[in-house]
Amino acid sequence: MLDFFAKPGEPVARCDQGVLDPNCHADTQKFHDGIGSLDLLRAVRVSRQKRRPLSLNVQLPSNLTSSCYTPPETLGEHAALEQYLERLKREIDLVGCHLSPDQRVEQFHLGGGTPSIAHLQQLMNHLRRRFHFLEHECGDYSAEVDLQHTDWSIMGALREQGFNHVSIGVPDIDAECERSVACYQDPAPINSLIDAARTFGFRSVNVDLGFGHAWQTPDSFAAKLRTIIELEPDRLMVFDYARPPRRYRPMIGDKVRALCSQEDKGAMRQICFEQLIAAGYHYIGMGQFVRPDDDLAIAQERGRLRRTCDGFTRHGFCDHIGFGVGAISQIDDLYTQNTEVIERYQRQLDNDQLPTARGWRFESGEQIRHTVTERLACDLELDIRAIERRYGLVFPRYFASVWPLLEQLSRDGLIELSDRFISILPAGRQEVDGICHLFEKESGSARH
Repeated sequence: MLDFFAKPGEPVARCDQGVLDPNCHADTQKFHDGIGSLDLLRAVRVSRQKRRPLSLNVQLPSNLTSSCYTPPETLGEHAALEQYLERLKREIDLVGCHLSPDQRVEQFHLGGGTPSIAHLQQLMNHLRRRFHFLEHECGDYSAEVDLQHTDWSIMGALREQGFNHVSIGVPDIDAECERSVACYQDPAPINSLIDAARTFGFRSVNVDLGFGHAWQTPDSFAAKLRTIIELEPDRLMVFDYARPPRRYRPMIGDKVRALCSQEDKGAMRQICFEQLIAAGYHYIGMGQFVRPDDDLAIAQERGRLRRTCDGFTRHGFCDHIGFGVGAISQIDDLYTQNTEVIERYQRQLDNDQLPTARGWRFESGEQIRHTVTERLACDLELDIRAIERRYGLVFPRYFASVWPLLEQLSRDGLIELSDRFISILPAGRQEVDGICHLFEKESGSARH
């Protein structure tokens, strides 16, 4: 049986040790600098020819003043963001001119730092001049916000710009609060933003919640989770501080705080499942919990859920284009990623060059494993015969090293296994990430 909460060094498949990056849900460990801007432009032109719908992802650095192209002490935060936005608009133009205005934007995500109302309007006006955004709530347009820089006015401005999903980041504890958990447990700021989202008519509200810091205990984390559940968000993204999403990673020069013990971390994971499942949430995977009436849960029930570089989505047939520092694009079998060094990002755009730094292209065996893991993660079921017909293989032979482990999982009551289907049973849903990870590690060299 897979030990979801095993200690380091033990043979285990665990979701927080998988190859998927919390920022993009793509195997960034395989990215290399042999992929560049010409590869991206060729793929974008194919997208234009096929007139496929688009999913756009725009990244704003969460702390521009600490690493901006021009020394921040000579600019100030406002001017630093202005400078970054100018380069961002240049990138949008360089890529957008190769796309068709008829390609509708079905999905849009604004990530990273929370912009001011003026900067938000400036950015969205530029995007709308270049791309075909949908009206009448037809698209899924989401934004990340943080408690320190977001108020009701910004929430209202986001809604006016067409955003209908919002993700609220729960900040790390301040140094002054480190000896007292009281401020960490205060739900009032989160409650205020959730009230704003409900008032302005956002379609869903997600709350990000991290666990695993040394100052956390299972009891304090359980208390925090209870306060969040009482606020009734539509979604919760629960992540391990050992591998946090980009906007929660310490800035250069910041002190990296110690993590709690593996025993406490395992207890916190178990608390997540116990409390959230008891509260009626469904576990989708990769730390994402949703209410049963949420769009993602409904898409999963109908077999329409997909997993892309932007995470779980009901718009799996879009081409994904990323703009900004570290942004990732995915078109057909190609992944590309922009440089994560803001100085290089801005210098390249000053020279009218795309900031593409690295990427990865699926090979045949990788495509098979990707299809298997995506369908198993999204459907909680895999049609083995369909995979065999599509790729011309015998499944138990192709995944010869995985098949005995699947048989053990079947005996343990986590999955139902036959020569036609793999179905994840209710007892195995919290293990879905580890089960999928078995196929990610498989070499898949045997065909027949």
